[in-house]
Amino acid sequence: MEINLFNDANLVPQPKHRVKIEELSAKPYKDRFRVKVNLKLTPFQERPNLLITARRFDGLMVSDLDVIATMHFDNEFTMHIRGLDDPTGDYKLAAELYYESRDPPQDAAEICFRIPPEAS
Repeated sequence: MEINLFNDANLVPQPKHRVKIEELSAKPYKDRFRVKVNLKLTPFQERPNLLITARRFDGLMVSDLDVIATMHFDNEFTMHIRGLDDPTGDYKLAAELYYESRDPPQDAAEICFRIPPEAS
C-alpha cells in the first residue's frame, strides 16, 4: 500500500540541488516606507539561506534582509525603506538563494517595483 503524505506532487520536498526561487513579488504599503515582499521557493529537504535587497534605480541600497536557514517555502516579509525623506521612485528587488556559499548563489531573481508619489 502506498501512503501519499503530500496532496500536491508540486509540494514534495526536493533535495537542495533542485531548490529554486519560484516567485518573487513586491507591493508597497500605503505609508510608502514599507514594502510587502512575497517569495516562494521550491519545497525543500534542507533549509536554504536567502539574501533580499532593495535598491533605488540609481543603485542606492535602501533595504536588505538576510534569512538564515528559512523554515518555510512560502515566505512573506516586510522591508523598510531607509535613508530617504521621500521614497517616490523606481526600485529593483533582488533575491539570492544559497546554501554553503553565495559565490555564486544557487539561484537568483530580480523584479522592479515603483513607489508612487504621496496622494494629495
